[in-house]
Amino acid sequence: MDDIQATYIDEDEEDEDCATTATATANGVKHEPPEDHDQSEESKPSSDDDEEDPPPKKQKQLSSLTAPTLPEENQATEQPISIAAAAVGATETPKIAKKTKKKNNNVWTKPTSRKGKKKAKATANNAPTEDPVLITPVPRFPDKNDDSPDLKICLSKIYKAEKVELSDDRMHAASGKGYRMVRATRGVVEGAWYFETKVLKLGETGHTRLGWSTEKGDLQAPVGYDANSYGYRDIDGTKVHKALRETYGKEGYAEGDVIGFYINLPDGAMYAPKPPHLVWYKGQRYVCATDTKEDPPKVVPGSEISFFKNGVCQGVAFKDLCGGRYYPAASMYTLPNQPNCVVKFNFGPDFEFFPEELDGRPVPRPMIEVPYHGFDSQTENGVSNEKKH
Repeated sequence: MDDIQATYIDEDEEDEDCATTATATANGVKHEPPEDHDQSEESKPSSDDDEEDPPPKKQKQLSSLTAPTLPEENQATEQPISIAAAAVGATETPKIAKKTKKKNNNVWTKPTSRKGKKKAKATANNAPTEDPVLITPVPRFPDKNDDSPDLKICLSKIYKAEKVELSDDRMHAASGKGYRMVRATRGVVEGAWYFETKVLKLGETGHTRLGWSTEKGDLQAPVGYDANSYGYRDIDGTKVHKALRETYGKEGYAEGDVIGFYINLPDGAMYAPKPPHLVWYKGQRYVCATDTKEDPPKVVPGSEISFFKNGVCQGVAFKDLCGGRYYPAASMYTLPNQPNCVVKFNFGPDFEFFPEELDGRPVPRPMIEVPYHGFDSQTENGVSNEKKH
């Protein structure tokens, strides 16, 4: 009986070993069968009842350790995984999806490679609060040799074209080979004024254009070439302004004629532009301005220019002049290899043909009475209250 009972016990242990092997294979873990029953029996804990031993724990798959846990509802709907798929999943590591950066489809922008902090752009908030000051060098500035309080009005040695020649007393002007201009040292801003010019020599090819010019008149061109000068032409007595000729006198003037020039600027100082603010900077005079924009010129109401030929008024040539300082001016012309054209200025007080009939217009004053108006009082020179830069 003992032998029969031992045989049954051996058969039961073999069945349990087969069941354990099948269960382990299904779970993806392969167990080697025991080589010796005696060793397996020795490893088992001693117990009176072998059937009451707890079944081996079911091992978890490797994929279940890293994969995220799903809700219970999703687990209920999942299909069972086959044994082969479980074996493959145990050897492969799960792939974690990376978030791809959104590509910029704009082909005109390039990624910056500059390192460090970007510099803040200048905006209205962090812009400098100081107002910019612009200075412009004065190309020509009258010195004491050209005009001073001790001198009287005459032709300027500075405000003339290089080709224009002056006499020692600076009352005669001569030029040739193209129109060139010269103007007087002093000008007028308001009131009625008069001066004369006598044509001393024209020659066979000489011509003149005489009149008034502001300080902005082009010295390398004839009087009346631009908007800053008004001229009277000798050929046919036409008037010229902005390089446009218009019929004016009955006839022109010739050599030996005396031309009178009348200008009237009532209350012209109210319409004149502001004088330039001159400063010293590094030993040179500069025009200082806080704004590059200039005020538009203002028209002087009732202003006019008239020309006289040997004491006879040729009529009103120009009206509604712009405010500013007007200087006596002359321009001469001859062909090459010809003698220069020569004119003589007379600023008074003794005139050859002072106007007698003015038709109610103000009686002019001679230009000899124009006071000195140099720039020394407007410029910082160590005496005035201006500050050097």
